Amino acid sequence: MTALFTPFTLKSVTLRNRIAVPPMCQYSAENGYTTDWHQHHYAGLARGGAGLVIVEATGVLPEGRITPGCTGLWEDGQIEGLSKIATSIKAAGAVPGIQIAHAGRKASANRPWEGDDHIPAEDPRSWQPIAPSAIAYGHHLNRTPTEMSLEDIARVQEAFVAAARRALQAGFEWLELHFAHGYLAQSFFSAHSNHRTDAYGGDYQGRSKFLRDTLAAVRKVWPEHLPLTARFGVIEYDGKDEATLAESIRLVQDLKALGLDMLNVSVGFTIAETQIPWGTPFLAPIAERVGREAGLPVAASWGIDNPVTANQVVEDGQMDLVMVGRAHLANPHWPYAVAQQLKKEKPSWVLPAPYAHWLEKYRPN
Repeated sequence: MTALFTPFTLKSVTLRNRIAVPPMCQYSAENGYTTDWHQHHYAGLARGGAGLVIVEATGVLPEGRITPGCTGLWEDGQIEGLSKIATSIKAAGAVPGIQIAHAGRKASANRPWEGDDHIPAEDPRSWQPIAPSAIAYGHHLNRTPTEMSLEDIARVQEAFVAAARRALQAGFEWLELHFAHGYLAQSFFSAHSNHRTDAYGGDYQGRSKFLRDTLAAVRKVWPEHLPLTARFGVIEYDGKDEATLAESIRLVQDLKALGLDMLNVSVGFTIAETQIPWGTPFLAPIAERVGREAGLPVAASWGIDNPVTANQVVEDGQMDLVMVGRAHLANPHWPYAVAQQLKKEKPSWVLPAPYAHWLEKYRPN
């Protein structure tokens, strides 16, 4: 059997295959509320045959959005639209997941096609970003954030907990905490962006405290039988890779002890000046090491959209799931195309039954 199309079970949830659609921001929300675009977008992806579809980075607070167009879960009114999306994903046979997030110092940015830079402070759409330390990311995101007080930290953690509760009410069965990509949690962990001298800074214990405490708090309200996962940047490609990776694996081990069920392995992106070895699939050996040393199932994105490669990393045990993003945008039925290319028996069975019926019945000999 083709490894990519074997089921995957985590806690009480079983995915029909090892293909997942990762969170990809659509920047099309209105005041944090989903629109018709989101409904159409996610339903289409789920119909394509993926086992898991994770809804984009969803802000736990208004200030936690990357852009004014990002989705949110900071108030109960936002549950309804997301519930419709979760229902449509499940109706198509995929498991509905959602990523909750706080963008930290990278917040208050223009949408990518409008500049991808910080919105000027005088613009009424803008808000003041917050972060562990008053250090700007630089490059196109050069606005200096406000250093968070202990009260700010407690408020954000409470918001993560409240957003997790709302995600459960909305019908999501897979929760991912966004601890990657230079956003708030990753900024706490990285010495590049965290220069604090209190309990949330300094050594490993201090810099990891926000992540450990946040996950532990969410675990208390997210049901034990449902997967609680995180996306975390385990490496920076800043010339200190081995030390960063070793410290990251230590954190993943600690998070596992606190209730983490799976890790979506990524890059830190806390500094702009890095030497990332873009290629296919450059994170596979790193994901394999993290999974082996932390004793957790792992997934990763970045350059895994080639069908043979996607199948191989699963077959070799480097990843338990493959996160395939842009290829799904180009072809929402990517899993079906992959099943055909990998010579899977009756490839149309990857799709929902109404599609499979027509494609199989009228398939040329």
